[in-house]
Amino acid sequence: MPTPLTHDDPTTLGPYRLVARLGSGGMGTVYMARTAGGRTVALKTMHAGIATDPAARTRFRLEVDAARVIGDRFGARVMEADPLGETPWMATEFVLGPALDEAVRSGGPLPERSVRALGAALCSALDQLHRSDVVHRDLKPSNILVTAYGPKVIDFGIARAIGDDRLTRTGASVGTPAFMSPEQATGKAHDAAGDVFALAGVLVYAATARPPFGHGQPADLLYRVRYADADLRGVPAPLVPVLARCLAKEPEKRPGLAELTAQLHDGTGEFAEHLPDALLAQIGRRAADVWRIVPERLAAPAVEASASAVTALPGPGPSRRGLLTAVGALAVTAAAGGMWWQRGRATATVSEVTQQTRNLDPLWQHDGDDLDVLGWGLVEPHQADGSIWLPLNTTAKRLDPTTGRVQREVRTSVNWWQAAVRDGRLYLLDHDFAAKGESMSIDVWNEGQDRAGPTSTSLADATFPIKANQLLRISDGVAYVAAGYGEVARDDGFLPSQTWTLRAADLRTGKTRWTQPLPRRASDSRRLNFPAAKAVGDHLVTFQVLAEQQTDVVVRDTRSGEALWDMPYNVNVPEALRSELAMDDKYLYLGGSQLQARRLSDGTQAWATELGQIYGPPTLSKGVLYTVGSGIGLTAVDAERGKVLWTETTNEADEAYTIWRPVLGTRHAYYKNGLQLRAVSLADHAPVLTYRTTGTQFYEFAQARLILAVDKDQLAAYPLR
Repeated sequence: MPTPLTHDDPTTLGPYRLVARLGSGGMGTVYMARTAGGRTVALKTMHAGIATDPAARTRFRLEVDAARVIGDRFGARVMEADPLGETPWMATEFVLGPALDEAVRSGGPLPERSVRALGAALCSALDQLHRSDVVHRDLKPSNILVTAYGPKVIDFGIARAIGDDRLTRTGASVGTPAFMSPEQATGKAHDAAGDVFALAGVLVYAATARPPFGHGQPADLLYRVRYADADLRGVPAPLVPVLARCLAKEPEKRPGLAELTAQLHDGTGEFAEHLPDALLAQIGRRAADVWRIVPERLAAPAVEASASAVTALPGPGPSRRGLLTAVGALAVTAAAGGMWWQRGRATATVSEVTQQTRNLDPLWQHDGDDLDVLGWGLVEPHQADGSIWLPLNTTAKRLDPTTGRVQREVRTSVNWWQAAVRDGRLYLLDHDFAAKGESMSIDVWNEGQDRAGPTSTSLADATFPIKANQLLRISDGVAYVAAGYGEVARDDGFLPSQTWTLRAADLRTGKTRWTQPLPRRASDSRRLNFPAAKAVGDHLVTFQVLAEQQTDVVVRDTRSGEALWDMPYNVNVPEALRSELAMDDKYLYLGGSQLQARRLSDGTQAWATELGQIYGPPTLSKGVLYTVGSGIGLTAVDAERGKVLWTETTNEADEAYTIWRPVLGTRHAYYKNGLQLRAVSLADHAPVLTYRTTGTQFYEFAQARLILAVDKDQLAAYPLR
């Protein structure tokens, strides 16, 4: 997403006028720039301090050469370059499409047909390089741009001629650990077979939304790349043997590009025909956005600001033919040069820039931990004793809410990740060492303790090492626990032979109040029994997973555990079920294809909005439901009647994130839009602030006035106002 130029960015480079920043790293900065005639380009530069190093200049020149070798069919066409200038730069075509990692983050894993078409096209791109004796060495999702006509490979900063080690120190590993080949991870020669290994990793990511060797510290990733098997869970079954062979540790066992192409795709049809509609729409929006960027420069000292306007494709649900037509038309317009742009600029008014918001960094970030500890989903940060607790399997980290620094680490059982907070006390599942067998206990941590200590509550006939055990909720002195009994699966998943129960354990007496059986789960299940649960009065409301593709709302009597009613409730993205439930003493409120209220007593529908608008999980506050509508942004609804009270005043909600509930402050409501956390004024219903974020789950920490954003390897904090 483009951001404003800084006060010390140059105005022009060569014949190009800089418009916005596209990204910046340790080596240089990439800008959006335009010619005098209005043609838009991506302009890559090298930092002045690095440009004094002859070896760095040589790398830049080789990068330009490699970009020219791959050509404009499989890469971004090089328009012009000056690797010998005081500030080396290279201008390439501005590719009209998102990076693969961005496309997957916003739209989810690609279907098998898309993965196959993508893989075959990338094989052709790599073949173009390899026939010129060049290897990429850093193929990864962020270096692949997806257009309606095929993927384009970019960033040849560490590409080199096959067999040329002059710019690589012996024994040094260069590249991105999550997508390196084993030989690259050990600093050995990386040839064409190494690019095949990386390509397979990219396709695993496209199919599952995760790298083949997980996330974590570089050293851990390098170890897994060299010695561990790739995680192919979620890869379509027909693709598993194909990609497994490409991910062989020995280069000679991997297929060549011609063989791999034949196994992936028969070459029929246009590339766009194999893409999902959501991705085509995203490509279309990206093409439209090119013409909406207005040059802006930050004052010194840097106070970041941005101005942007996004034009969404018209209509609530364009046809596939319409998407293809729109994408094609926009691409032709962009390629034609600047006449349309010049006419637009001549008549532009301030009203074209619909919203100017500050685009800020988080208050602090906590990096380096794998926050998808067991593969069941992201860790939830807990708030107890005025601190933030990150439950990380065998360790809980206590963070200072002001700085994000670690104040303490507490080591305990392997089920730290299953924690709950009540009245400022932190509870967790642990091994009941006093009981025979593998029974569980419920422990509690208080200020001043070195470790969590057991309560009197024990759960007999529960196999503690089963990782899918869950501490769901603590309410009114009762802990609700999903407990498994039987053999422990090797991959930490479920086994059909396991017996599962839902239990209510009294924390005051230590006794189990009731036990209710749960359905058996298939061995390929990778979703927990309960994505979410909440108790209000005599009702325990749960989202209960019955099978991998089936989730029900099940409401139980808290006194007996008996199910009062249940109904199917499936959403396209299972992560949307993990958000906090919105309910009061009368109704449960649900998002989805319509916003609706269900009576807690019997499950009958009290009201529902009209079909046709997708709503995310709602947040309830003072009789008002706040939810994020697809394409429209934040919406407020009267919880009693279901009447829409107001909708955010913006036309920039085309990337509104409907997977998580909005977070409510006293003055602002917050939700994710694209790669921003947006603050919307509750007074005038307009966006007032935006923050950069990669988070996918958001939690309020009211005591410290913070919003906590979680992604797979980062916890970030933002002000809650």
